[in-house]
Amino acid sequence: MSNVSYDFAGRVAVVTGGATGIGAEIARHYAAAGARVAIWDLSDPEDLPEGAIACGVDISQPDQIAAAVSETRAAFGGIDFLSHNAGFAGPTLPVVDSDPDTWARVIEVNLIGTFYLAHAVVPVMQEGGFGRIINMASLAGKEGTPNASAYSAAKAGVIGFTKSLAKELAQTEIRVNCIAPAAIKTAILDQMTPDFVQIMIDKSPMKRLGWVEEAARMVMWLSSEDCTFNSGAVFDLSGGRATY
Repeated sequence: MSNVSYDFAGRVAVVTGGATGIGAEIARHYAAAGARVAIWDLSDPEDLPEGAIACGVDISQPDQIAAAVSETRAAFGGIDFLSHNAGFAGPTLPVVDSDPDTWARVIEVNLIGTFYLAHAVVPVMQEGGFGRIINMASLAGKEGTPNASAYSAAKAGVIGFTKSLAKELAQTEIRVNCIAPAAIKTAILDQMTPDFVQIMIDKSPMKRLGWVEEAARMVMWLSSEDCTFNSGAVFDLSGGRATY
């Protein structure tokens, strides 16, 4: 466990996809650092941090995002941090076997949803004069994962969008970065065969999966006021697997 601590007292953190997995760990870290936390997710959180609120949100629906912004502002005032982790991987299939509607849905949720969130939240941050946006991309967006073309394309788009938005906001106090993890040990791996999980482990120079705590600690630093000259960056979380 890290002995690094952060003081986010007075700050408000929105965590999309915060009901489970990486997002839930990030929400716990924000709360432990003193931030007031709003979890935006389709599912109810398994363990809502003390003092946090939960908003039911499909990030591909701008009206639901707008409602969550209003609910969060009514509860806490503003929004300082957006840790965006919500996503939809879709089926694992070759391009030629993919259903076009399902393929488009993966793009809609992962990429267009990222735009909808920024479109709604950035004005709130501009009003407050401060902000940190951390988009959860993926190593798939840098390398392209076979049989996951929609997810790879969407996450590549998230990386490009992050860079563009960061440049637009570079002369403000809002920083925009993204994280590109390799496989992280979460409950979703229970849906995969042990052989498939082992393949992911074997690809890692560290010969292990990432931990949700490692993702959360990176988000904490990217949310902090120590992160001042970093914007539009992609932070690998790959155990040495990323090659560029």
